Amino acid sequence: MRFNKIFPAFTLILSIVIFASCKKESSRSTGWEYNNPKNGGFEVKQYAEQQTGPGLVFIEGGTFTMGQTQDDVMFDWNNQPRRVTVSSFYMDETEVRNLDYLEYLYWLNRVYGTDYPGVYRKALPDTLVWRDKLAFNEPMVEYYFRHPAYRNYPVVGVTWNQATDYCAWRTDRVNEMLLIKKGILLLNPNQISADNFNTDAYLAGQYVGLVDNALPDLNPAGTGTRSVKMEDGILLPKYRLPTEAEWEFAALGLVGNTLYERVIEKKNYPWNGSQVRSGESRYYGAFMDNFRRAGGDYMGVAGNLNDGADIPASCGSYFPNDYGLYNMAGNVSEWVLDVYRPLSTLDMTDLRPFRGNVFTTQVRNADGTLADKDSLGRMKYRTIVSAEAVNRKNYSKADNINYLDGDYASNIGVEWKNPPKEDTSTRIMYQYGVTSLITDNVRVYKGGNWKDPAYYLSPGMRRFLEEGEASELIGFRCAMTRVGGSIPGR
Repeated sequence: MRFNKIFPAFTLILSIVIFASCKKESSRSTGWEYNNPKNGGFEVKQYAEQQTGPGLVFIEGGTFTMGQTQDDVMFDWNNQPRRVTVSSFYMDETEVRNLDYLEYLYWLNRVYGTDYPGVYRKALPDTLVWRDKLAFNEPMVEYYFRHPAYRNYPVVGVTWNQATDYCAWRTDRVNEMLLIKKGILLLNPNQISADNFNTDAYLAGQYVGLVDNALPDLNPAGTGTRSVKMEDGILLPKYRLPTEAEWEFAALGLVGNTLYERVIEKKNYPWNGSQVRSGESRYYGAFMDNFRRAGGDYMGVAGNLNDGADIPASCGSYFPNDYGLYNMAGNVSEWVLDVYRPLSTLDMTDLRPFRGNVFTTQVRNADGTLADKDSLGRMKYRTIVSAEAVNRKNYSKADNINYLDGDYASNIGVEWKNPPKEDTSTRIMYQYGVTSLITDNVRVYKGGNWKDPAYYLSPGMRRFLEEGEASELIGFRCAMTRVGGSIPGR
């Protein structure tokens, strides 16, 4: 009897739910139905949340104290602690491997090798970085990058510029595969020169590809089908280098040290405690990452090796931090997005801090349409001109690398009869070649490496190198912006 009383009520509730799910959604602004070609066909696609791209780990953002966590024994005075907030984002679980970079080079040679071989040559890592006048490193020059024994080791000898190009290429390959898996495009291994998938070109309608099942176009004035738009939520944001703040935040991994918004233990390293050996009973005494313990001691004594790696170790070795990221303290140092300034700690903003903005826009024709893509299949960009920002309050020019530190406005106390051009002001500010090596082209790199002493394993340490230079000590990993809420599912 009880079942008979409950069943009609249950049936009614189920009917309401089904009806509600079948009801077409309408605009809360105008009352017009979405996705209805009879009233113009404005489309609103269902969207849950951002998909995690290949190789990435979700990094939940938050507030943290950025900067040095130990004594400044080098007297750099370039990293005073300050509180900032980092938005949630994604980051590679490990450094980019030799195998990953070889895949990139193979694609470049296959697509551009015939018509534009210089593109492939420009991307090659500098294997000569291994040479040392007083060491026998020629085997590393010959084998480290290409031999399969090192395929899972971090790629090194890559400049900041090359790392940035790799990120752009990875964006396009990931988005192309997403469209293939959705059944929108077919695999096309015969892409060559300008006829290759580029995310920006595809969104601009300048790349079509081998269409399998195009999306229906609900616009009654359309052709019946269309390509994917950004509004569909299928394509992922761009892979890029992490900012310095993002890298440091992710490396510290304070998500594992937080209780009711209190950081219960400050970290010097990506792991708890002030030691470089594990304190867990199962791994007691094991080294937490790959670094140089002392002069001449790169891996310990035979029969009882400490970190067991005299050079970079395989990616994913040692212990991950609380975000699941590997080798954020040692193995190889890593490029980040920022231009280096010693006083960044004093003049940066406290939300998503970053120095290096040069604002750009896509090149357009006289009639306002987008200019044709270039010979490599990429859309053309240019820096904005001052006239385009004349009425803006948040910026007034394209290049903001020197804002508050190196531009003419930073030197108003200096009596210059003829104010210098902007591309020379940094040189005057820092006396390049006399007292400083700082220019607009030096980039920050973070983290210790296999050749560093323990002092440099702290995530707060920061160093710099010219963006066109490479080193056997520096690799990189990619990051991706999190769109939408900072917490998955919200």
